Amino acid sequence: MDIINVLQLVFSSALVYSAPLILTALGGTFSERSGIVNVGLEGIMVMGAFGSVVFNLTFASQLGNWTPWVGVVVGGLIGILFSLIHAVATINLRADHIISGTVINLMAPALAIFLTRVLYDGRGQTDIISENFGKANIPLLENIPVLGPIFFKGTSAPAFVGIAIAVLCWFILFKTRFGLRLRAVGEHPQAADTLGINVYMTKYAGVLLSGLLGGMGGAIQAQAISLNFSASTIAGQGFIAMAAMIFGKWNPLGAMGAAIFFGFAQSLSVIGNYIPIIQDVPSVWLQAAPYLITIIVLVGVIGKSEGPAANGKTYIKSK
Repeated sequence: MDIINVLQLVFSSALVYSAPLILTALGGTFSERSGIVNVGLEGIMVMGAFGSVVFNLTFASQLGNWTPWVGVVVGGLIGILFSLIHAVATINLRADHIISGTVINLMAPALAIFLTRVLYDGRGQTDIISENFGKANIPLLENIPVLGPIFFKGTSAPAFVGIAIAVLCWFILFKTRFGLRLRAVGEHPQAADTLGINVYMTKYAGVLLSGLLGGMGGAIQAQAISLNFSASTIAGQGFIAMAAMIFGKWNPLGAMGAAIFFGFAQSLSVIGNYIPIIQDVPSVWLQAAPYLITIIVLVGVIGKSEGPAANGKTYIKSK
C-alpha cells in the first residue's frame, strides 16, 4: 500500500469515527455555555441511535438512500425530548446537574434495550440496517491532484456535514445576539437578568440544542459504524465527546478539532494493521487507546481549562 492510499485510509477512517463525536461535543458546548452541565450526553446519544435505527428499519423501503439522513433528524428530535427531562430537572426543579445527567445515562440504555426486546421478538439488538452511511466522494474536490484522493475520496459525508455545522455553531455562539446572550447567561446569569435577558429560556435553548446535536450524533454512530442498535452501540462515546468539548475549551471549532483527534484514536483499532509504524502493536492496545487518551487528556487538561463561570450552578431568579 503506497503512502497516498495509507493517508486516504487514515483520514477517511478518522472522519467516520469522529462524526458522531463532533456533533455531540458541539451539543455539550451549547449546554455548558448556558451554564448547564450535561453529562447525560451518553444517554441522549443512546436514544438518538435507537430511534434512528428503528426509523431506518421501518422506512428504508420508502425513503431509499435518504433514509439515514432522515434518521439523523429523527435521532435529533428524540434527543430533544430526552434533553427536556434534564432541562426541567436542572432549571425548574433545581436538581444537581451531575445527578440529573447520570439518571439519564442510567435510564436511556435500559429503556432502549427494553423497547428493542418489545419490538424485535425479545432480542437484545435490532436487525442490521440496509440503508447506511457508506463511503462518499465530494464532487469536484475529489479531482484535486494529490489532496483530492486523500481528503475527499471515499470519505465520510456526515463528518463534512459535522464540520460545516461546527463552523455554523461558532458563528452563532460568537457572532450573533443569541450567542452573546447564551454566553452571558453561562458567565453571570444575575447580570444577564438585569439586562432583560430571559435566563431560564436561554438555558432551555442551550440544553435543547445539546439534545438535538447529541441525538444526531447517536444516529450517525448507529447508521455509519455499528449499523444496528444494541447495548454496545454507543459504549462511552458521549463521555469521549465531553472530553473533546473540554479539550476544545468550550469553543465549537476547538471541540471539532478535538473530536477529530479522538476519532482518529478510535479508528486505529480498525486500520492499525495497515499503518507501518503501529502495525505490530497488539490490537488490544489499539482498542483501548481512545479511552486511555481520554483519561490522559482529562487529567492533563481539565485542571487548566476554565469553563463558563456559572457552569453547574443553580440559578434562582429571586436572588
